[in-house]
Amino acid sequence: MKIEKRGPGSYRVRKMYKGQMYTVAFDHKPTQKEAMQAMAAELDKVQEKHKSMDFRAAAGEYIESKRNVLSPTTIRGYNSAMKTISKKFQDINVHDITALDIQTEVNRLTKEHSPKTVRNYHGFISAVLGTFCPNLKINTTLPQKLKNEPYIPSDEDIKRILECAKDTEYEIPILLACYGLRRSEICALTLDDLDGDIIRINKAKVINEDAKWIEKTTKTASSTREIVIPMEIADKIREKGYIYKGHPNVIARFLVRTEDKLGIPRFSLHKLRHYFASKMSALNVPEADIMRMGGWETDHVMKSVYRHSMMEKEEQAKRDAAEKLRNVLFS
Repeated sequence: MKIEKRGPGSYRVRKMYKGQMYTVAFDHKPTQKEAMQAMAAELDKVQEKHKSMDFRAAAGEYIESKRNVLSPTTIRGYNSAMKTISKKFQDINVHDITALDIQTEVNRLTKEHSPKTVRNYHGFISAVLGTFCPNLKINTTLPQKLKNEPYIPSDEDIKRILECAKDTEYEIPILLACYGLRRSEICALTLDDLDGDIIRINKAKVINEDAKWIEKTTKTASSTREIVIPMEIADKIREKGYIYKGHPNVIARFLVRTEDKLGIPRFSLHKLRHYFASKMSALNVPEADIMRMGGWETDHVMKSVYRHSMMEKEEQAKRDAAEKLRNVLFS
């Protein structure tokens, strides 16, 4: 067992045990006997802790360790997962959990929840076990993802909705969403964030684990950005004196009511970010610029835009082919 000097009057002893590294610190240079006794005592504590640590306790420690580095929304999702994962699974000693236990729990969750939700819960379970049982091999069979192509609004849809929103509390939020802003970003904006025709985005309004709305930094480093908006929108904001003061959920309710009233298929405010990306792509704006303006860290949304574009082309190709055959048969 090696005794390492860390600094003036600081030493440590390290030992790998069952795939994990354990460390004991000293404020003096220990003898080999002292080092061995201290490490044995540390491993005894670890073993005692292992005997009493069920998944519930391990998950609690994992969530606490991530509290200051993950978003409040993610922490809230973890807490939600703990309310859904079965008591039977949570009662198992974390070091006794097997791949079969995980598969059984996933099978149970699949009966009551969507594939996306089950995958999220499995991701959480895997993260906890990866921390406390790094040698456990997890090879769970997960439910197949549902193919879901959300409705993307057309220019005409947007114009009709904006006409209904004109001079209401919702006009500016919907306009800003069309320029790629998230609802959380819109609701956190103040007049201080507007400079001429530039909006500085550096914070977001989100729900924390206590179900309270709070302001925090933006979702990712890429989300902190500046965007240019038409002076017409900037003037509307200055004339009004604020961007939006209402409850974030009320914007979504207005959008649903308006879509139903106009006979437009329902889509969320977030889909206006997809609309923004689609319009920018159609105008041949470089992908890297679109991602910067929208605050995207990965190209996932762009892949969705291209898939949507290809589907439209395929639909048109089918119609063209059917029309050609019709001309042959009925002319």
